[in-house]
Amino acid sequence: MTIQSHINALRETVPSGVRLVAVSKFHPAEMIREAYDAGLRIFGESRVQELIVKKDQLPGDIEWHFIGNLQRNKVKQIAPFISLIHSLDNERLMLEIEKQGAANGRIIPCLLQIHIAEEETKSGFSSDECRRFLEEGKWKACPHVRIAGVMGMATFTDDENQVRKEFRQLKSLFDEFKTGFFRHDTTFKEISMGMTGDYQVAIEEGSTMIRIGTLIFGDR
Repeated sequence: MTIQSHINALRETVPSGVRLVAVSKFHPAEMIREAYDAGLRIFGESRVQELIVKKDQLPGDIEWHFIGNLQRNKVKQIAPFISLIHSLDNERLMLEIEKQGAANGRIIPCLLQIHIAEEETKSGFSSDECRRFLEEGKWKACPHVRIAGVMGMATFTDDENQVRKEFRQLKSLFDEFKTGFFRHDTTFKEISMGMTGDYQVAIEEGSTMIRIGTLIFGDR
C-alpha cells in the first residue's frame, strides 16, 4: 500500500466537513511530500526543531499545525508561520503566544486543550480549570491569540463506550463555551478530536478535525 492509497481509503470514511490533519511527526520530509502530492495540505508536528527543518524542505502552501505540548520558550520559533496550535492549556503559554503574535503582526489561532481521558499522562485543562480560565477573561486582552475551539484526546482503550463518553464530554464543553463565551464569534468552531484508532467514533460525536498518523504513513 502506498501513502496515496492509504489517503484514498481514508477519504472514503471521512465526511467532507471534517478536516484531516496528517500527523507527520517523526516521519521524513519525503513521506510528507508523498502525502502532499496526494492532496493533503494540513500536517501536524509536535517538536519545534523538527517542524522548522521540515518547513524549509517542503512546499510553502502547507498549513502547519502544532499538536504537542508547546514550551513557552519555543513559541517564538513557530509564531511567524504556524496555522493552528492545538495545545493551549495555560495562561502563561497564552501570554507568550500573544507576545510573539504581536511581534510578528499575526493573529495565531489556538485550541483549548482539555483533559478528557482517564490517563494522568495526558495534558490539558480540566473542564473546571478551562471554565475558570474563560471566566477570568484575560484571553479577551490578547488580540493576537484567537481561540478557535477545543482539542482533546480520549483514553487509549478498546472500550468504545468509554471513548464515546469522553468525546461526548468534549463536544458538550464546546457547546457550553460556544453559547456562553463565544456566542457571537464565528471563528470559535473547531473540535479537534479523533486519531487513527478512534476517529470514526469522534466524527460521530461531532469532531470537525481529526489527527491521523499511522493510517496515512504506517507505523513508525
